[in-house]
Amino acid sequence: MNDPRDFVAHEAALLDERRFDEWLALFTADGHYWVPLLGAAQADPYSHNSLAYEDRLLLQLRVQRLQNPRAHSQHPASHSQHVLSAARIEREADGQAWLRTPFLYVEARGQEQTLLSGTARHHLVRTPAGWSIRAKRIDLLGAGRALPAIQLFI
Repeated sequence: MNDPRDFVAHEAALLDERRFDEWLALFTADGHYWVPLLGAAQADPYSHNSLAYEDRLLLQLRVQRLQNPRAHSQHPASHSQHVLSAARIEREADGQAWLRTPFLYVEARGQEQTLLSGTARHHLVRTPAGWSIRAKRIDLLGAGRALPAIQLFI
């Protein structure tokens, strides 16, 4: 997969197919997943609380929890659907790419369904195996409002 835009679509498909181990393998060892509490207005994860700010170890723990048959929050299991607008490469240089992808995200569990919208920002690095995620930032529209519990990865 040479085009980083194809990589972003592939990543969303892995999440929707609940292929969490394969999704986790897309992250570099120093990779981070961040959902700022203030959305696009939040400059960094250190000066204000975040909905999520997870390094690879925390991502791995969350994947293990989602896969655990005794995880109460997954009875019934949650499912997601990412509807992506065209990803736009904002910058590409030195084996790295920064992309911006507007999205709609639907998470369903039992009779409940949650709809979120926002923008995903990926910082990708080229490795011998292809693209990998160094950082993924999710800027939710209206992130500061009360949100339901989100079980999966956006």
